Amino acid sequence: MQYTSLPDGFTIQELDASHLEQFNALLRYAFQVTEEELVQVGWQEDEIKQSKFPILESAHVLGCFEGKTLAAQIAVYPMQVNVEGSLLDTGFVTGVATYPEYAGIGLMSTLIRQALTDMRGRGQSISFLCPYSIPFYRHKGWEIVSDKMTFRIRDNQLPKPQPVPGKVRRIAWDDPSLAAVHDRFAAKTHGCLVRNALAWDEYWRWDVDDEVVAMYYDAADEPQGYLVYLLKREIFKIKEMVYLNDEARRGMWDYVTAHYSMVTEVSGCNYTNHSLAFTLEDSDIRETVQPYVMARIVDFAAFIMSYNFAEASSGDAITFLIHDKVLDWNEQEFTVRFHADGTHTLSAEPSPYTAEMSIGTAICMLMGYKRPAYLKSIDRLTADAKTTALLERLIPTGKAYFSDYI
Repeated sequence: MQYTSLPDGFTIQELDASHLEQFNALLRYAFQVTEEELVQVGWQEDEIKQSKFPILESAHVLGCFEGKTLAAQIAVYPMQVNVEGSLLDTGFVTGVATYPEYAGIGLMSTLIRQALTDMRGRGQSISFLCPYSIPFYRHKGWEIVSDKMTFRIRDNQLPKPQPVPGKVRRIAWDDPSLAAVHDRFAAKTHGCLVRNALAWDEYWRWDVDDEVVAMYYDAADEPQGYLVYLLKREIFKIKEMVYLNDEARRGMWDYVTAHYSMVTEVSGCNYTNHSLAFTLEDSDIRETVQPYVMARIVDFAAFIMSYNFAEASSGDAITFLIHDKVLDWNEQEFTVRFHADGTHTLSAEPSPYTAEMSIGTAICMLMGYKRPAYLKSIDRLTADAKTTALLERLIPTGKAYFSDYI
């Protein structure tokens, strides 16, 4: 494996189980997690030591060493994400850390570029991450593509029960129907991560033992949605609510409301990118919005060929002029032509319509986080009126749902 240049005395290598101690030590230092804090949420000492072992077995982890000392590291989880109906292989970036004495000499920039190069080689055309610094990752080509909404509902604001034909039952956290429902949800939901075993391990990693899973079953006793929550100190805290239809949504809210006499407040997170308040009879609730997940196009040509455009007509063509300061293979023009059979191809001949943008703006737009007209209005997109109108027609209007933190 060939790596980009590093300062003298430094090397890059893939980490394996023999590097577990150094890997864990750097994570603990960078993210300021103590063993005492981990024990307080129910971890045992041997579990703490082995907590990141699955990453070194299942993920692609690069480390930058000075001699035998680990100075910086980056981990990439191999996963899949639904992007407008296409399941794309993705590299989920996590565990990014550098000791402070090695900061500012380009180690992390080199690691990130190499990690992206390796992703391209594995066919991962898109990358996701939950940022610790939005400006840092924007500089590297990632951009915000989905928000997290948190909410607080007083007990007297809970929705009134609505008759549904099904019922809710509490189930074990490892009940197979939980993953099965999420698989069905991910298959129909733009932006959703398809949870493999590694993703489910991360989903439960920091949870306490008294979290509860409740499943909604329809009249045919088929699972149609689930709720993961914690009931503590008169607060009903929703970690995740997933439903395949509106019947399941209403049924699960009926279940939440059934706790009316036990709670003073219901709080939680909503990742639908739509306000929860609008669905409540009393919409005067506290709801906050914050950026949650960022994405980056690793290989624009591969990504755009797998992308499902909306309302494309035969004969349509558009040229994307992409700027990418990190990955030179994206720094070029890509002309997409649409055909009568519903397919599209890349063409060497430019079109009359050119849209110029950074690689970050491209993923923000194509994931549906911000519309082309808006991006043009804030000078993130350079295009004439006809090109902007064409983009508005070509790009689906759905917003991405992403609820995982890895």
